[in-house]
Amino acid sequence: MTVAKQSVLVLDCAKPEELAEFYAALLGAEARVGTNPDFVEIVGHRGVELAIRRDHGYAPPSWPRPEDSQQAHLRILVGRGDMDEAEREAVSLGARPVDTKNNSGPRDERVYSDPAGHSFTLAHTGAPR
Repeated sequence: MTVAKQSVLVLDCAKPEELAEFYAALLGAEARVGTNPDFVEIVGHRGVELAIRRDHGYAPPSWPRPEDSQQAHLRILVGRGDMDEAEREAVSLGARPVDTKNNSGPRDERVYSDPAGHSFTLAHTGAPR
C-alpha cells in the first residue's frame, strides 16, 4: 500500500506575502497564510499546488544563465486567443518580460520573471478555451 501524497511547488523569496498575492491574482486564486507566517499557500485554482516560503538570505535567480541550466520555472497555460490579454494581466501585476522572441503563431510562448525574479512562461494550451 502506498501512502497518499500531495506535491507542492514552493518558491523562495524575501517577501512571501507579496509574491503570494502576485500569483493568487495571476491564477485567479487566494493567498492563505497558515500558522507559519513564513509560508503562504496559493489555493483555489486548477493546476500545480503552489506555495511561497520566506528565505531571509534570498537572492533572485538569473535567467538565462549560460553557465548552468535553468533549475525550474512555472508554465502557465492559456487559451490560444487569450495570450495577449494574459500578458497584459501578468505585466500589470508586476511581471517583467524576459524573452519576447517568437511571440506569435502556434508555438507562442512568452517568458517573464515574477516580482521576486523567478521565471515563468505563458504558453498556449493548444486548443481554444
